[in-house]
Amino acid sequence: MQKAERNALIATVVVIVVGALVAWAGSQGSAQVLGMPLYAVLVAGIFLIQWIVFIPAYVLQSERFFDLTGSLTYIAMTLLALTLSSSAGTRSVLLTALVVIWAGRLGTFLFRRVRKAGKDDRFDELKPSFLRFLNVWTIQALWITLTAAAAHITISSTLQKPLDVFALAGFLVWAAGFAIEISADAQKSRFNADPANKGKFIATGLWARSRHPNYFGEIVLWVGIAIIALPVLRGWQWVGLISPFFVTLLLTRVSGIPLLEQKADRKWGGQADYEAYKRETPVLVPRL
Repeated sequence: MQKAERNALIATVVVIVVGALVAWAGSQGSAQVLGMPLYAVLVAGIFLIQWIVFIPAYVLQSERFFDLTGSLTYIAMTLLALTLSSSAGTRSVLLTALVVIWAGRLGTFLFRRVRKAGKDDRFDELKPSFLRFLNVWTIQALWITLTAAAAHITISSTLQKPLDVFALAGFLVWAAGFAIEISADAQKSRFNADPANKGKFIATGLWARSRHPNYFGEIVLWVGIAIIALPVLRGWQWVGLISPFFVTLLLTRVSGIPLLEQKADRKWGGQADYEAYKRETPVLVPRL
């Protein structure tokens, strides 16, 4: 076994263990389904869906449905949580609506982008390897689990509380983040669709205030979800608050901003206008 495949196998095992620990912690105070904690069922379902779709993806050597599968998993598991929770109230309904709206919008956007491009070059080296490609799908399962943790734990909890100031504040924060994200994505899509901008970088609209405004919006909306969940979380369920911190860590330190910054530097590094843009524009938090 080559080193890359051995590392992928180790990473897959670690990801599964982390997912299991989160499932155990979040299941404290969870509603029961056929004698099992509902939250644990949700986490198991998240991983199972990724592994099932991985099989035809590997056989066909295609990553086309990777992002779409992730988004549909968010939607399916969130709706399942609301349906199977015997005590779900208005707070759970609100959380379900916000997660489904976000996932539906993001999944559609990413699927259209990949279909237009024909492929996602991030997967070129991974697809031929069974273990490395499987690892990517397993990591996506953990991404879904951790990102949606606050919402899924709250929806599946036996403790339910009516809408309050936390729900209102959280909704307003979520709405602000969602608006920023979709506006930034729309502005960049229009910019890239204009032939006159071929080979150029975007520095207008929200992108004049932040080099990654869509990621800022993404982080903000998950902070809103966590605020809505706060009054319900108890004991080990506080693990759900990992959601906005995980999203922030992922986008700022792992697969989001670092990769895009490196790609941009390779493409435009040394150009006076690009270097000035980098100096004057914050990486994440928009300049007021």
